[in-house]
Amino acid sequence: MGDVFTQISLIILVVFGVSTVMRLLKQPLIVGYILSGIILGPYFLGLLPGIDAIHAFSEIGIALLLFIVGLHLTPKVIKEVGKISLITGLGQITFTAICGYLVAILLGFPPLTSIYIAVALTFSSTIIILKLLSDKGDLESLYGKVSIGFLLVQDFVAILALVVISSLSTGEKFLSTIGLTLLKGVILVAILAPISIYVLPKFQKFFAKSQEYLFIFSLAWGLGMASLFYFAGLSIEVGALIAGVLLSVSPYNIEMGSKLRPLRDFFIISFFLLLGAQVAISNFGNMIFPSLIFALLILIGNPLIVMVLMGLEGFTKRTGFFSGLTVAQIGEFSLIVAALGARVGHISTEVLSLITLTSLITIGICTYAVIYSNKIYPLISKTLSIFEKKKLKEKVKIEKDTEALLFGYNRIGFGILNSLKSLNKKYLVIDFNPDVISDLKKLEMPAIYGDVEDEALIRELPLKKVKLAISTIPEFETNKLLLETIKSENPKTIVILRAHNIQDAMDLYSQGADYVLTPHFLGGEYISNMLKENDTRLEKYKKEKEKHIKMLKERIKRGDEHPDIEKN
Repeated sequence: MGDVFTQISLIILVVFGVSTVMRLLKQPLIVGYILSGIILGPYFLGLLPGIDAIHAFSEIGIALLLFIVGLHLTPKVIKEVGKISLITGLGQITFTAICGYLVAILLGFPPLTSIYIAVALTFSSTIIILKLLSDKGDLESLYGKVSIGFLLVQDFVAILALVVISSLSTGEKFLSTIGLTLLKGVILVAILAPISIYVLPKFQKFFAKSQEYLFIFSLAWGLGMASLFYFAGLSIEVGALIAGVLLSVSPYNIEMGSKLRPLRDFFIISFFLLLGAQVAISNFGNMIFPSLIFALLILIGNPLIVMVLMGLEGFTKRTGFFSGLTVAQIGEFSLIVAALGARVGHISTEVLSLITLTSLITIGICTYAVIYSNKIYPLISKTLSIFEKKKLKEKVKIEKDTEALLFGYNRIGFGILNSLKSLNKKYLVIDFNPDVISDLKKLEMPAIYGDVEDEALIRELPLKKVKLAISTIPEFETNKLLLETIKSENPKTIVILRAHNIQDAMDLYSQGADYVLTPHFLGGEYISNMLKENDTRLEKYKKEKEKHIKMLKERIKRGDEHPDIEKN
């Protein structure tokens, strides 16, 4: 027992060291985990082989990962995916699968192996993309919603792939085996769905009264359902994901996910460690060429097909480009499918190593591309015009006599907009959330969809006549660009910007901002002024309370809510 404890401790130390390097390089930690597996594998330290606990941890990690993904596949999210996400998702999957298969055949791989490679190449990393979009604050943007949409489409296709692979045996009675397995899955879902819809809600408040009990219930349901599906002949992966979907309608689904996430993060490390350990370093020379070929297919082909499909549907080249970048890698579902194929003996460990290496290459490059997409886009914007229709869905008419601009309608913008309406001057709201624009237009408020990083949009704004420009966008570089553009067109325009920290605020002031909003300090300043002006008079606080409640009710009436941003 002591030896196992020491070995696991050393493994965690290695993972920590490599992950630190990944953090410094702004890479996802998943890359660090796989690289740690290579270091800990048989070709270097040799610590992983023989530790059964790592294999058990890996199974638990995969189950928790898919269970949490399922918790977020609510009917509301599925409804918001929309036509473009379905078209783009299926189109990208079809394109990548066909091209991947043909390339694999040309490289000399057998048909069954080529099918596995083609399937593995189709799935992007939902976890990594959600994290990157969250860090950039683009989850609610148009391209963010579309990207999440076709990632969900990929997830559904991945479920089917897992079901098929888990049902395969030696090839005898192929269709009947798959049919029987699917039938078992349908029967289980038919039994469990009514329980999750009609029975569990009656006990939800009981579960939620204790945070520890809610945690234990979530863990028991997720792992229990995964085991049940496993004994029914399906995979643990499918069972865990369906278990999450069945609980997705619960009002506590987000809380369940947040409770399990630290546990998932710990156990999922083992899965990627084992993948890294299986990378055949001795055959590295044979793998590097096909890996680079497949990586180029993903890095170039996937974004191109997304841009083509979105361009045909009437979206701007910018939206297509940003959406396309999110599928320029293969992620956890690809590795899970490949690992499952290797486990049932359909592909060799060398092919699993090939797919893992391709994943490492594409994740590394894609991460940098997404992080610096705002800087990459202006460099190739003109070239991307071939993907844009002349008649755009996002094209809007801008009134040339607009005097005030509000960039970003959010929690801060709500109050600012009320003040702008009282000025009796023509104002315009610019936001990159299409749902927000739709809501504002229903209220007959002048608003357009747009992003200040879009040069075409900026050129169309009547900046020379604008007297006041306010940005509630938190990104420093975006506000800096906005400030330079507006002041160059009209130095007399009053420009009010938002800063996320003190240093950014000081930098914006030094570059000519007329005022900088610092939301993190505004609440404290407001209370401070109330204390100074009102002392301890209860009547004044009662009036402020009533005014605040009135404002909150107005926001509820409009459907506004505090955004939930999942941190992975």
